[in-house]
Amino acid sequence: MIDALERPARLGLLATTCLGLAACGEQAQVPIEKTFGPNPVLAQPNPTFLPTVTIADAVGWPEGGTPTAAAGLTVAAFADGLDHPRWLYRLPNGDILVAESNGPSSDYSAGDQGLYQRAKNIVAGWFKSNAGAGVESPNRITLLRDADGDGTAEVKEEFMTDLFSPFGMTLVGDRLYIANADALVSVPYQEGQTEITATPEKVVDLPGGPINHHWTKNVIASPDGSRLYVTVGSNSNVGENGLDHEINRAAILEVDPVAKTSRLFAGGLRNPNGMGWNPETGELWTVVNERDEIGSDLVPDYMTSVQDGGFYGWPYSYYGQVVDERVEPMDLDLVEQAIKPDYALGPHTASLGLAFAEGELMPEAMRNGVFIGQHGSWNRQPPAGYEVIFVPFTNGEPSGPPVDVLSGFLNDAGEAQGRPVGVTFDRAGALLVADDVGNVVWRVAPSGNQTASN
Repeated sequence: MIDALERPARLGLLATTCLGLAACGEQAQVPIEKTFGPNPVLAQPNPTFLPTVTIADAVGWPEGGTPTAAAGLTVAAFADGLDHPRWLYRLPNGDILVAESNGPSSDYSAGDQGLYQRAKNIVAGWFKSNAGAGVESPNRITLLRDADGDGTAEVKEEFMTDLFSPFGMTLVGDRLYIANADALVSVPYQEGQTEITATPEKVVDLPGGPINHHWTKNVIASPDGSRLYVTVGSNSNVGENGLDHEINRAAILEVDPVAKTSRLFAGGLRNPNGMGWNPETGELWTVVNERDEIGSDLVPDYMTSVQDGGFYGWPYSYYGQVVDERVEPMDLDLVEQAIKPDYALGPHTASLGLAFAEGELMPEAMRNGVFIGQHGSWNRQPPAGYEVIFVPFTNGEPSGPPVDVLSGFLNDAGEAQGRPVGVTFDRAGALLVADDVGNVVWRVAPSGNQTASN
C-alpha cells in the first residue's frame, strides 16, 4: 500500500483530495492578537480527521518587489540571487555567512506510525514542496561582504560546499562551528577568508535520520566560548513515530567542544531554532515551534528563557501543563515539571529566527527587545506569520505586544512572495533577514539610512 501511495499519480490524487477536504470547515475563532504575550488565550483543542491545510504557493517576488517595512523603516536587498537562504551569521569583520540549505531526504515509512500516519506524512511532503520547502538542498554556505559600506553586498563567494543540510554557525576563536543536520562540525578560520576548503572535523553527532522530521540544527556559543548550545527539533508532531526516535530531540544540547561530548541542557522544546543571550540577564533564550493538528487556534509558538535541566512540556503538555490528550503513553510526572514559556508568538506562525536588538541604528523603540522571523503557517485558516516582528523588553523581560517590522510576504492572492527565516544585524546595526522563497537577504534600516558604516 505504501508503495502505491508513493506512485506520483496516486500521490497527486491523494494530496489534492486531502487538501480539498482539509480546507473545509475548521478555522481560527480567537483573534490572533490574543494569542501573543505572556498569557495567551488557549482555545479548546479542535482536532479533525484531516488536518487543516492552507498552503501559500511559493511564487517569489515580482520584478522590483520587496516586503513592506514598518513606518520609519526602509527595506532593500542586501544580496539576491541566492539559493534557499535559511540562516545568517555575522563574522567579527562584518562579513555575513548565509547557510543555503534545505532538509535531507526522509524515510516516511520509518518509525512506529500506522498506515494513516505514513500516508499523511507523504502528503505533507507534497504540500511542503508547493510551499517552497521541497527544493534540493544546496548544502552550501555563502559569504557576503559589503566592503564599501553602501548597504549592499558587492562580494558573494562560495565559502563552504558539500555540507549536509547546514543551518546554524558560530565562531569561537579560530574555529568556525557549523550545525549540519546530523553532526556539529568545525573548520579553522582566519579573519578575511572568503573560502574554506579544509575538511570539516566532527565535534559531536546530532540526531538525524531516517525520519528527520525537524532537520534544522542551530548553534550558539556561550559568552566565554567554553560551551556550545545546539537546538534539535522533535522527530514527529507529538511522538507518533515512537519515543525511541526522540532521544536527545525536542531539546537544546550543551556541547563541550574540547572534550567533544554533549549533554541534554533542556528538553520538551518541540522545535527550537533561534537562540540568543539576553543582554540584561545573561540568560539563554530560544524561539520554539509548537505542535500541530488540534485546530487553527492551537498551539502558540513561543519564545522563552531556557533553564539548565528545564522541561517545557513536549509531547505530553503545552504552554506549561495543558495536557495533550493525543499522547500515549502519558507521563503526568513530567507534566507536573513542565515550565510555562515566557511569551507566546501566535499559533502556527513558524517562528524561527531570533535576534536581540544591537546598537543604536534602529529606532529608539526597537533598541531593547527581540526581532523574530516568522516563516508562516500551513496548519491554520487563515494563515499566520509570514512577517518579521519586534517584541519590546524592559528589565530583561518582554514588556508589550509585538510590532510589525516587515510584512507583505503574502500577496493579495495568498501566494508566498517570500518567507522570512533567520535574522541578524550587519556591522552598522541594520537588520538582515533571510528570505528562503524570495532567495534574498533583506536589509532593514531607518528611512533615509540604508548606508552601512565602515
